[in-house]
This record gives sequence, C-alpha cells and structure tokens, in this order.
Amino acid sequence: MKIVICDDCMEDLVQVERLLQKYEKNANSKFEVETFSDASKVYHKVLQHELADIYILDMIMPQKSGIDIGSLLEKNGKSVVIYITSSNEFALEAYGVHAARYLLKPVSDAVFGEAMDYAVSQIRMNQNVLSQDIRYPVKTKEGLVSVSYSDIVYIENAARALEVHRTDGSSVRSIFIRKSFDEEIKEIAEDRNFIRVHKSFLVNMNYIQSLMSGLCQMEDGRSIPVSKTRAADVKREYLHFVSEQYR
Repeated sequence: MKIVICDDCMEDLVQVERLLQKYEKNANSKFEVETFSDASKVYHKVLQHELADIYILDMIMPQKSGIDIGSLLEKNGKSVVIYITSSNEFALEAYGVHAARYLLKPVSDAVFGEAMDYAVSQIRMNQNVLSQDIRYPVKTKEGLVSVSYSDIVYIENAARALEVHRTDGSSVRSIFIRKSFDEEIKEIAEDRNFIRVHKSFLVNMNYIQSLMSGLCQMEDGRSIPVSKTRAADVKREYLHFVSEQYR
C-alpha cells in the first residue's frame, strides 16, 4: 500500500512521518511512503496518473493547496485523502472533496491511528471489490473465456499453455502462448491476492492452506511447488497477507 505525505512545513512533515511509523509498528504493517514539501510535485504526479492509495495532506500550501490535490484525486475515485491542518477554516471544503478525515494540528497518536484505520479499511474494501469484478481472459480453442479473479486458485504454465485452475475443481486451458509466462500473467500478478511462487505458477493466496518446505498446500488438496529462490519472499508476503486479513 502506497502513502504520500505532503506538507510545506518540514517540522510538521517529519512529525507526520513519525506518526505513520508508530502506526506501522502498532498495526504490524509496512507501507511504501513518499514525502513532499512541494505540493505542485504531488499535483503533477496525480495529473500523470502516478497515484498512491492514501494521501496525507496539509491544507494550506503555496502554489497548490491540499484542496487542489484532493479535487484532482476525486476524479480518480480510488485514493483516500486525510487532511491535517492548523486551522478549521477549510473543514467544509475538505469534506466537499470527500476527505476521509480532517485533523487539526497537533495530532495525537490515537486520533491519527483512527484516521489511518479508516483509510486503510477503505482501500482494502475497494481492492476486494475490484478483485471480485475483474476477470482474467483466456484464449482457448473454443474462443475467449473470462474467469473471475476470485474463482482462480492458481495459474500454471503447462507446456507453453496457460492452465487456469478454478475453485470448482475445473480448469481452463489456453491455446499455445507465444509470449512468456511473465508477460501473460503480468496484469493479474499485480493484484494483491496473487503471488508468484515458482517460475511456472501464480497462486491466489486466499486459497492457500499452508506453506511447507518447498510446497504450497492449497485448500482443495492440490500442492504447488515453491522455488528455493522465491521461498523467503513467498513466506514473508503470505504472512503479511494473512496478518492483514485478520487484523
């Protein structure tokens, strides 16, 4: 999950960073964080569709205000905004761009933690909805078959064809693939529910029963090999995924 912090006051910027670090520790989470003291740089990134999940913004900044950035983000509709400011003068404007929270400086750990809990829950809810709605297209001999992400247990590179294994025990086999397996699964591999456990296997973590030495045991009894080069990363990512599901 990516977070952007923007405040033209360096002292306040550092303080928000500290609050976020405390939140990460208490929530046992790790975020990708970018900090900015120049709001125009954040505004430009949003214009270029270089988006974060959560934005923690000061309200009053030169050149571009927090409201300017929030208004631009509202058109995207996927990011969550938390405003932190020294004045309540712009509260109505903040909620006018559907900000998640409007916090007055100085911000306590508890108040910041509650705002982050809400923002993170909103992002996760959006991600779950997207995962349920998105479908993976498979070119088969019979034509194009679309499989919902939530119905995919794992995808296998089987003799230069994609074998998409579904939750009902069936599978969809593609025609001969001319691209590499990496290219074929590039888009779905970016979904937070999926993890590459082997050069030939992409697994949906929702259906992992357990991880063992060199194996990924699925809930339906199927065993997927985990390569030695990926084992440590797979274990770390899966434990992080599970901790997020049950916090």
